Amino acid sequence: MPPIDPPPGPAGGPPFGGWLWEALLHGTQAGVAVLDPDLRYRYVNPALARINGVPAEEHIGRTIAEVVPGVEAREEVLREVLADGVPREVVSTGQTRADSPHSQRYWQGSYHRLVDAEGTVVGIGALVLEVSADREIQRELERTRERLLLLDAAAVRIGSTLEMDRTCQELADLLVEVMADAIGVDVLASGLGEGQSSPPPGTLRLRRTALAGRPELWAYADAFMQPGEYVDYRLGSPVPRCLETGLPVVLNLLPDEELSQTTPKAEQVASYRAAHIHSGLIVPLSARGDQLGTVTLIRAGSSPGFDDEDVAVARALADRAAISLDNARRYSREHGIAVELQRALLAAPGDPHPRIDVATRYLPAGETDLVGGDWFDVLALPGGMTLLAMGDVMGHGVEAAVEMSHFRSMLRVVSGMADRPGDMLRRMDEVLSAAGTDRPGTCLLGLADPRRGGAWFASAGHLPPAVIEPSGHIRLLDVPPGPPLGADLNGEYETVYVPWRPADILLLYTDGLVERRTEDIDTSLSRLAGLSMAHATGPLDALLARIVHRLAPAAAEDDVALLAARARS
Repeated sequence: MPPIDPPPGPAGGPPFGGWLWEALLHGTQAGVAVLDPDLRYRYVNPALARINGVPAEEHIGRTIAEVVPGVEAREEVLREVLADGVPREVVSTGQTRADSPHSQRYWQGSYHRLVDAEGTVVGIGALVLEVSADREIQRELERTRERLLLLDAAAVRIGSTLEMDRTCQELADLLVEVMADAIGVDVLASGLGEGQSSPPPGTLRLRRTALAGRPELWAYADAFMQPGEYVDYRLGSPVPRCLETGLPVVLNLLPDEELSQTTPKAEQVASYRAAHIHSGLIVPLSARGDQLGTVTLIRAGSSPGFDDEDVAVARALADRAAISLDNARRYSREHGIAVELQRALLAAPGDPHPRIDVATRYLPAGETDLVGGDWFDVLALPGGMTLLAMGDVMGHGVEAAVEMSHFRSMLRVVSGMADRPGDMLRRMDEVLSAAGTDRPGTCLLGLADPRRGGAWFASAGHLPPAVIEPSGHIRLLDVPPGPPLGADLNGEYETVYVPWRPADILLLYTDGLVERRTEDIDTSLSRLAGLSMAHATGPLDALLARIVHRLAPAAAEDDVALLAARARS
């Protein structure tokens, strides 16, 4: 083959020296080749030789398919370039003779027709870049995006109620749509069911709470334990092992002998085989350090076995569902409380994150020391955030106090089910409206984040929060109030962001602090905003005491509750 002539110099001058032409082609990491009209190599630079794993001289006179038979050559595209002269971009896949860490390799090729000075087509010029790593990153991003979409769907579809069985069924229905042919959800049995005997020795008893499957498998429904039934698993079998270790168990393409050890009843193996079941995946349902149960995913027929990506997705969805299950379990437990002593209901709020100082103050109405419907709470949430809550349930006395306890308990449940204060209020309102409460209440939620220097507020008919600046000036925040909780108005609650500067104090309060029956509420709020609190940088307890002293009447007509929060230096 004749050598390739160097290109002409700038502005049609003499050609570049051979050394520069060689440096250009030999120094680039891109593969460069020249193919003749028969699509046989005339020239290959060192980079392409390394990509193909074949010395450059062994390319000459051979076609792409002859040099690297494991690569999709796309010769039909190259012939189109020869025919019409239109350059084309081509993505090729396969494996060359060179070693590679990529199980599937990709190359981006740019091809253009070569014509000599007389206009004769002499071949094709090719520029080839390997993009295998980029493709793997793209695939990983796509997998991440799909996983996020699934988690978004889980957030909407799982945990729509505070019923454990309903939540388990929502999880099973979602999983059978996206990654399995059949799903069984089991939870640890809390005790003996009606008419149930004790589990046999050497077994672990769970209760089947949900079952879902593709239509073609329902003909074999008798092979599966049905919702409501108790399942006794032999210790050491996959389900107890999953609960003991907290790790998923993958059971791909099991022979009959091993399959019989995984089922509650050995006689079920024949039914599983009739349904063409071949693989299983068991993931734990765990939340806040507690094991709640397991999810068993089954694949049958032409479905592939489970891989690492399946395990990651199934576990993420199970973790999301487990939080809802644990919330439902906690809510069910707390909902069973009938009456508490009024003094016990006035318990101290939870602890904030260490970077926030919080102080609270409560004054009962009149001369009685019995609590009414005013309440407050502080909850440390993941990510360094602290939830500040202030509420007021209609009325006084034991009934209002008990209802107040329900509001606080419900907030602690929904705080793990939503990220924004407005969404938390909406969840509380849905539950209260569904329960048909006789005592609506107002509520103000603030999500304080000292690391980011901000707070998010949402209001359910409550008075606006305030900021006390280091100078002592009090500024009311504009937080649009939605309808009170439990009023059955199906309202929306807007979340508002406010900057939270160092040394600023967030102040939440109930209407008993400012409201007077003889004046408009705007006048009452103006009285609060008109205060100038000296020594606002001092202890929060002392500051709240001074606010109460200056605003609250000696014989208060309503309970007074205050909560102040300040970020620590």
